[in-house]
Amino acid sequence: MNKNVRKVIASSTAFVMAGSMILSCGCSKKQQLVIYNWGEYIAEDTIAKFEAKYPQYDVVYRTFETNETMYPNLENGYDVIIPSEYMVCRLIEEDWIQPLDWNKLPNVTKYMDPMFRDVTYTDNAEISGQVLDYAVPYLYCTVGLVYDANKVTLPEGTTDPAVIWDVLFNTDSGLSIGMYDSMRESIGTALNYYGYSINSMNEEELNQALDLLVAQKSALHPAYGVDNLKDKMAAGELAASIAWSGDHIVMLDRVEELGNNDIDLQFVLPQGSNWSVDMMCVPTNCKNYEGAMEFINFMYDPDIALENCEYVGYSTPNTAAKDMLDPEISGNKYYYPDEEVFSSLEVYYTSDALEERYTEIWNTVKASA
Repeated sequence: MNKNVRKVIASSTAFVMAGSMILSCGCSKKQQLVIYNWGEYIAEDTIAKFEAKYPQYDVVYRTFETNETMYPNLENGYDVIIPSEYMVCRLIEEDWIQPLDWNKLPNVTKYMDPMFRDVTYTDNAEISGQVLDYAVPYLYCTVGLVYDANKVTLPEGTTDPAVIWDVLFNTDSGLSIGMYDSMRESIGTALNYYGYSINSMNEEELNQALDLLVAQKSALHPAYGVDNLKDKMAAGELAASIAWSGDHIVMLDRVEELGNNDIDLQFVLPQGSNWSVDMMCVPTNCKNYEGAMEFINFMYDPDIALENCEYVGYSTPNTAAKDMLDPEISGNKYYYPDEEVFSSLEVYYTSDALEERYTEIWNTVKASA
């Protein structure tokens, strides 16, 4: 811990003694550590536990709702940020994040699931191979449909994206639905509905996705949001919504808390949908690199990792924490996909051209009537 000890210079014995007392009291100035994370994405007492273990740090904790709302705020200066893998790849290319010192991350070395070393994080092989030099997985999830089985009926066992996403895009359904206010998830869902890649740059396919989203907005007036959709589903205000798998677990907890026994929330994962990894990394303009390393390593303590994945609902990349989970959770292929399910999913890719075109599409959707 760095201590700024105030030197007291005095001409008398009394002042010398006073100065000695100041030195002996161990007074110090705490180091600020600024964390930038998704909303509702950390256990309630994790920060307090970190500060108790590392009293030299004073944590400032701020939140964002999507990768795209996080990105323009990076100049504000953060020590640890937690974007998704496609944004991590973009930040590596743009020199927004710096390499991690793995010698300071013994918990990560010991407990990170080895499968994350083999993930193709982007179609740029050079950048994909560098991801774990710059970032470590925090939590991961899949993107599917959550629906109230008392209001929506789907064929048992279906993974057909055209059947599953039709719940959200059938303009004659009259259902109250939710859509993430997130460019990649919304466009990706529309592309997946047609059986296209969620990273498509084919203009015909993209125009179909655009038309589908505009028609949906005009006819069904979906509730847009992120965290608010969990409450709306749990309260019975929506019949169905796009959802990250972790949000489904949170919704189930909230339904139980509310005592809404007439709500039966189910989650289904379409073939070809997205799975994503939110990753801890350190911006190049961070002011407390050592504190950032301490924090990332702390988050991989098995007990801390377990508390966070149970509170947030998302899947943990920490092998020891996963072993401590309820088998009904760790054995659920929607939350912890097996090799067969993983092989049918895609991560989001990124490029300047893709980001520009997808932003144009999303802006058009949001501006439509």
